[in-house]
Amino acid sequence: MATTTTQPSFAVSPASSNPIRFGCSAPQCFVRVPKPPCFRRRLVSTTSFQRKIGGGGGLIRCELPDFHLSATATTVAGVSTENAVDRVQIPKGEMWSVHKFGGTCVGNSQRIRNVAEVIINDNSERKLVVVSAMSKVTDMMYDLLRKAQSRDDSYVSALEAVLEKHRLTARDLLDGDDLASFLSHLHDDISNLKAMLRAIYIAGHASESFSDFVAGHGELWSAQMLSYVVRKTGLECKWMDTRDVLIVNPTSSNQVDPDLGESEKRLDKWFSLHPSKIIIATGFIASTPQNIPTTLKRDGSDFSAAIIGALLRARQITIWTDVDGVYSADPRKVNEAVILKTLSYQEAWEMSYFGANVLHPRTIIPVMRYNIPIVIRNIFNLSAPGTIICQPPEDDYDLKITTPVKGFATIDNLALINVEGTGMAGVPGTASDIFGAVKDVGANVIMISQASSEHSVCFAVPEKEVNAVSEALRSRFSEALQAGRLSQIEVIPNCSILAAVGQKMASTPGVSCTLFSALAKANINVRAISQGCSEYNVTVVIKREDSVKALRAVHSRFFLSRTTLAVGIIGPGLIGATLLDQLRDQAGVLKEEFNIDLRVLGITSSKTMLLSEIGIDLSRWRELLNEKGTEANLDKFTQQVHGNHFIPNTVLVDCTADSGIASRYYDWLRKGIHVITPNKRANSGPLDQYLKLRDLQRKSYTHYFYEATVGAGLPIISTLRGLLETGDKILRIEGICSGTLSYLFNNFVGDRSFSEVVAEAKKAGFTEPDPRDDLSGTDVARKVIILARESGLKLDLTDLPVRSLVPEPLKGCASAEEFMEKLPLYDGDLAKERLEAENSGEVLRYVGVVDAVNQKGTVELRRYKKEHPFAQLAGSDNIIAFTTTRYKDHPLIVRGPGAGAQVTAGGIFSDMLRLASYLGAPS
Repeated sequence: MATTTTQPSFAVSPASSNPIRFGCSAPQCFVRVPKPPCFRRRLVSTTSFQRKIGGGGGLIRCELPDFHLSATATTVAGVSTENAVDRVQIPKGEMWSVHKFGGTCVGNSQRIRNVAEVIINDNSERKLVVVSAMSKVTDMMYDLLRKAQSRDDSYVSALEAVLEKHRLTARDLLDGDDLASFLSHLHDDISNLKAMLRAIYIAGHASESFSDFVAGHGELWSAQMLSYVVRKTGLECKWMDTRDVLIVNPTSSNQVDPDLGESEKRLDKWFSLHPSKIIIATGFIASTPQNIPTTLKRDGSDFSAAIIGALLRARQITIWTDVDGVYSADPRKVNEAVILKTLSYQEAWEMSYFGANVLHPRTIIPVMRYNIPIVIRNIFNLSAPGTIICQPPEDDYDLKITTPVKGFATIDNLALINVEGTGMAGVPGTASDIFGAVKDVGANVIMISQASSEHSVCFAVPEKEVNAVSEALRSRFSEALQAGRLSQIEVIPNCSILAAVGQKMASTPGVSCTLFSALAKANINVRAISQGCSEYNVTVVIKREDSVKALRAVHSRFFLSRTTLAVGIIGPGLIGATLLDQLRDQAGVLKEEFNIDLRVLGITSSKTMLLSEIGIDLSRWRELLNEKGTEANLDKFTQQVHGNHFIPNTVLVDCTADSGIASRYYDWLRKGIHVITPNKRANSGPLDQYLKLRDLQRKSYTHYFYEATVGAGLPIISTLRGLLETGDKILRIEGICSGTLSYLFNNFVGDRSFSEVVAEAKKAGFTEPDPRDDLSGTDVARKVIILARESGLKLDLTDLPVRSLVPEPLKGCASAEEFMEKLPLYDGDLAKERLEAENSGEVLRYVGVVDAVNQKGTVELRRYKKEHPFAQLAGSDNIIAFTTTRYKDHPLIVRGPGAGAQVTAGGIFSDMLRLASYLGAPS
């Protein structure tokens, strides 16, 4: 048997069975409100409202009903309900699965169908489903009440909009007798509501119970429609008006306490009349012990589900929402907020109190008694597992968390009140007097902090209540203020509270240190601190303007991987651009598989820079640099990338060959900024500056990587360091370490002229725009200096003899074009050397040499036998031979591509990943 919608009847007095009458003493003033035909409750008392009318001084008497359930037993289908209760008790235990669907879940007809599908696909033996009103309907109902009380005639059209919304939804979902039955009940309800609202309109007032009754209709309608949709699939399903079952005791205007004992009796009674394996129940609404309709207040449908789940001893309660679970912070404020897999009951409770969108704050209470897990899931993303709220076993808890802090929440629009004075110390009752005054004005204290010296007490209250609290305190302590026992009652406006919540905080040293360190780095001042002895939360009061900044700062410190890097790219030329494209293509894989988050916060050229606080979209960096770039300023660039406060590590990647930028490395490293570069200027520049840089690197925890300075993507520096760190001794390093010059001499064969090969290489992009930069040998000389210094030699560029391939007369050419035009005139000298080498079975190779034994280095054109490894190169490959005490007879050889933007960028990228590994990423 389906239940019927409960409605009040109206009468002039408790004894009357006539329709209610509103009016003055004259009969023509009466307004008649028909008694609802479906009403199943018996009126036992009324409440009178009187309102003076201006002018004639007449009196409107408006009798509005309170509501009481009839206590007498009824008979249904010839069976006494009392006997039925004795005969049938609702089964309890893990066979029950409870679901709750919020307003957005049942926001339209298609969503109601989706909900029905979720119910049908749940393979639990028994299911109870709690539903909210359709999206926005509760707001619409409260709006009706406001309009009626303010005597705004538009409440009539607003009620028609409510009717139309449900009528259209029902017509889309139902047909035949189901549609007719629902629409009949809907029209009866709307007619009754219209009469009630008319009564409120005349009285200009509605009692709380009357308001609750009106506001709860949305749940009645959504529950009925959903039950019809489920029954259409052939499944047995009944709908429950929870005002017949849930009994609560109002404690204040914003809270109620469930009477679980009485509710359990009524649930058994209801089930004896309506046994079913699928029950669709109304959320939000309930009744008082006097059977007066009430609500569980806003967002109370979660509370409904928890109470019913506890009554049924259900296996699990699933709260269906429009988000994938509980976030570690508000995702609207913190882009990096993550879905939490698990929360303890205590953590969920704390986060709810501090405003996190978790659950109705009191939802946790009923389920904790029976240890029923609550799962938060997304109705629009069924693949998301959601968040489980439960009490994890002690031995499992350590394994389930990666950070002692589970989440952060903020409360804004607060004021801090500081009561201070030497006369407070050691005086019993001072705190009682303070908070007694606060209680008298009905203010809500959010947080309390007191110094152990008892010299001051401060507490946070909503900003809208601070004036009343301040006045009450000044009145209560006027004598103490005049006598000087209290020095001040200070109001600090524009505050916010930031709370860190986590059950594991209690046994993890250093949590507060990390929290306050993050706030300090973000340059945020803390006005007050509070922490309970349970240590489930640490609460701080900060300026409201710092609220979002503080939330991001602490969240990143606890939740971002230590291998999250704030990256600044200097020089988006050929190599820098290639690196950015490589980062774009690989960033997702690194983050997903290796927990490495390389976040580019800045890109700067010599003229334009692009900055971002959260990370540049690398799929559009060229476009963004052109459209949104600002004038380049390296100091501002550095400050922005390093001063973001939200990412623990910063690395600047210098992709230029600029000596001015290289001169900044020392300051960057000193500030804790890691540096990665292919720029050879710093390591081959003045020896004293190089030694100072390396000394700083060794003494600090800041890293400086420059693998790409010598062999592009080849592991030359790392191989050399590996040899030295394991105790080997370098005797000689010899190699072809210029991809350009390798290409030139690998192709300078047969009858080809040297100028022809240079022109070919320039056209292919293997040379600098001015080939003299390659042919001078300076680039190779810098690489030799770097290798020599890595080997422990203290050499300067001026110490190296360098064989330049630029003919002396052409060094002064005004342009690269002029140089290329005149170069064929000097082909003869190199052609002669090549011929001599070929006649001896040898080849020419341009090499750099580090002679560690004799403490010197050279850059020269040498001849090698055709079977020598150096003679076997092709294209632009590089080759380096390490002769050491271990590799004396057979040198250790590193060979591979040594030129080109792809391999050079790859070498830089490799250094970035090495830095991430040093900072804690998996190797």
